[in-house]
Amino acid sequence: MTKILIADDEEMIRTVIAEYAKFEGYDCAEAVDGMEAVQKATANDYDLIIMDVMMPKLDGFSAVKEIRKKKDTPVIMLSARVEEYDKLFGFEMGVDDYVTKPFSPKEVMARIGAILKRGKVNKGKIVSDGLVIDKAGRNVYVDGTKADMTPKEYELLFYLSDNAGIAVSREKLLSEVWGYDFYGDDRTVDTHIKMLRSSLGKYRDKIVTLRGLGYKLEL
Repeated sequence: MTKILIADDEEMIRTVIAEYAKFEGYDCAEAVDGMEAVQKATANDYDLIIMDVMMPKLDGFSAVKEIRKKKDTPVIMLSARVEEYDKLFGFEMGVDDYVTKPFSPKEVMARIGAILKRGKVNKGKIVSDGLVIDKAGRNVYVDGTKADMTPKEYELLFYLSDNAGIAVSREKLLSEVWGYDFYGDDRTVDTHIKMLRSSLGKYRDKIVTLRGLGYKLEL
């Protein structure tokens, strides 16, 4: 059974999410603060973690940072803060998704389902100049040095490499990489493309911007 950890200091939010999650067939555990979230997440194998940003003892971002030292469990952040900086900070830490409060429990379930349904392992290795994209090993090398990338950057690059030379719209990337409609928030794609280009270093120009459409990977 799929196991989910719900970390939020508000009991009502934990209860609502847990009710919907259990209805979907998920096994739920709860944490009331960041410290408890870290303890449970590192001691158990969860398929996904829902983490509130503002919590006592240890905030959500710090909790994710600690969890990432031992586990690569997908994380959905919850927050009442809507600033783009907060979302970018979360994505750079490797957070898979970011949901702002107030939210619809059905929307959260859709996002959980999308993340859990992803995870197919792409086979093969692509070599272009000094750029090596190892899908099977889930690694990317730039001139022999392993690139330090977030899980979402890997997925975005792998999808672009599967469609190398083909123009891919932002809407298509949102659908295929994130697994659901981001309600037209193209900035999510643009932000991750910027992060991905930074990770690729001197090979950043292999990702070509197509004005008014999206992006294309040229190998």
